[in-house]
Amino acid sequence: MLMAALQALLLSLLVLTGGRGQQAAPPGCRLYPFNVTVRSDRQGTCQGAHMAQACVGHCESSAFPSRHSVLAASGYRHNITSVSQCCTISGLRKVKVQLQCGGSRKEELEIFTARACQCDMCRLSRY
Repeated sequence: MLMAALQALLLSLLVLTGGRGQQAAPPGCRLYPFNVTVRSDRQGTCQGAHMAQACVGHCESSAFPSRHSVLAASGYRHNITSVSQCCTISGLRKVKVQLQCGGSRKEELEIFTARACQCDMCRLSRY
């Protein structure tokens, strides 16, 4: 659990800094806009761009010595307990993206983007 929390923290720092060692963003969990290109197929027959939202930021996490009852129940192998929170999407919004299909033909596609963010329990299935 502690290792997963550390990996999630390192991953979020790499995402925030672009992996280039830039100064980290201020604390907090917030929406972050980014440009996404949407294609109808691998060949890019129809494509369009849209400004979507992601959730980025820092949330509180802590580690502390386990209580005696936890130690005993784990056969004295679980000596540190960690509580981790990750910045996650708490609300989604559907947006329509206009796709240009060569010439004057256009299509419309709906995608999801983050509407709201919050610090929540870290779950490996989300990352």
